[in-house]
Amino acid sequence: MLRRIADAAFPGRRVTRVESLGDGYRNANFKLEAEPGGALVLRIYEHDASLCRKEADLRRLVRGSVPVPEEVYVEPDGWEDVPPFAVLAWTEGITFRELKRGGDREAIAQAAGAAGRTLAAIGGYGFAGAGWIGPGPAVTAPLLAGADPLPRFVDLCLARETLRRRAPAETCRGVHELMWSCAARLAEMEREARLVHGDFNKRNVLVRERAGRWEVAAVIDWEFAVAGPPLADLGSFLRYERAGAAVIEPHFSRGYLDGGGGLPEDWRQMARVVDLAAICESLASARLPEPFVPELVELVRAAAG
Repeated sequence: MLRRIADAAFPGRRVTRVESLGDGYRNANFKLEAEPGGALVLRIYEHDASLCRKEADLRRLVRGSVPVPEEVYVEPDGWEDVPPFAVLAWTEGITFRELKRGGDREAIAQAAGAAGRTLAAIGGYGFAGAGWIGPGPAVTAPLLAGADPLPRFVDLCLARETLRRRAPAETCRGVHELMWSCAARLAEMEREARLVHGDFNKRNVLVRERAGRWEVAAVIDWEFAVAGPPLADLGSFLRYERAGAAVIEPHFSRGYLDGGGGLPEDWRQMARVVDLAAICESLASARLPEPFVPELVELVRAAAG
């Protein structure tokens, strides 16, 4: 399969080494070393064939203002025996998560500010209405039809046996009460229909140092992108940030404002509430690896008070 893909995507170059990139949960990702030339990324869409075209369309939409990997070859329909795939140029850099683990506070501050400015640029793209984004890119359906979609969505997650087994009943009640206490505020926010990456976390933001400053090298993995309130992405990026041990803040939010983003007075609280829906969705999924369960349950418990 690799030989066929190489012949189609970059004829005249020979693949000398293949390395699995194990971070993807729904797609297969490989780093290819090719001669002549440099490294490439092969992304094979095993879960949902439409995601290949969706990601390609989103990269082309935002590439003028958001750093994304350069496309080498995209086969959105796949072949008879090969799922859709994309070959992208390798982006030199490290994940924001790796940088943060290094503990260099000045480097983290610079990169956090750059990530905030990048997120503001992502939110600069608007859609006619909120909902799931498909190829085009275009909104294909509402996230959940009807009034109060986010509280109702969380209630659906809370009703799943998988989540009830993982989280204490008292915590689940607290989440339910918190979401519905914020229903009116969430309804105001749901009128926004901006581009939301949907998985804007420290693993999907690649950074590098250039000319003595840390910058965003690329934002990757756009498969979960939706149209909705930008606070969803802020909540995701700040998920593990705590007021008593802040490292990313206030640099991230300052960068977001400097980049043209807008933040309401209650942005931090509402970002947590919106992100709570994503955490509950993960906890309700049987595909969530068990080692991640305790930390997500603790995040839910802390958010629900």
